[in-house]
Amino acid sequence: MKNIIIFGAPGSGKGTYSDEIVARYGMGHISTGDVLRSEIKNGTELGKIAKGYIDNGQLIPDELMIDILAKTYDALPAGQGVIFDGFPRTIAQAEALKKMLAARKHDMGIMIELIVDEETLLARLLNRAIEQGRADDNEETIKKRFEVYHKQTEPLSKWFEQEGIRNTFTWKGSKDVMLGEIFAFLDTIK
Repeated sequence: MKNIIIFGAPGSGKGTYSDEIVARYGMGHISTGDVLRSEIKNGTELGKIAKGYIDNGQLIPDELMIDILAKTYDALPAGQGVIFDGFPRTIAQAEALKKMLAARKHDMGIMIELIVDEETLLARLLNRAIEQGRADDNEETIKKRFEVYHKQTEPLSKWFEQEGIRNTFTWKGSKDVMLGEIFAFLDTIK
């Protein structure tokens, strides 16, 4: 299986669909949030450096994030493909990921973009806040996250298009329908 970058706005289902793809195809899964929490919890050198940035309210530099992802990528079994969940989020990160993979004689594979209307996204995230008790999923914070997504992350979609790896899947009101479309597509490229 090729590498997959799963892409979409907050609440679009990146984690949910990643889990389904991993279960069906036996791929590796790299969630940047999970990786960072693990590095910090385990007190690795990279984790200590990352924690320093986080504790000071700063974003982790792209170079450090790529180093952490490279370490995680290299630890996964070769040849099974990896799904990147939550990364890249900017064009600079995408270029750094492309370079990191090229150094290993691998490519980014394909990008799966989950397109979901903002009304549905807002409802999902507010529901998640209730179910999981997530303080970061209040309406004001969610709207700010959407603004950041539209300004910083969404332009990356066009970059993937220019790379020739962008594949879009639009929400039609059912997780099973969208998942079926994604699986049908992946079955053709496996």
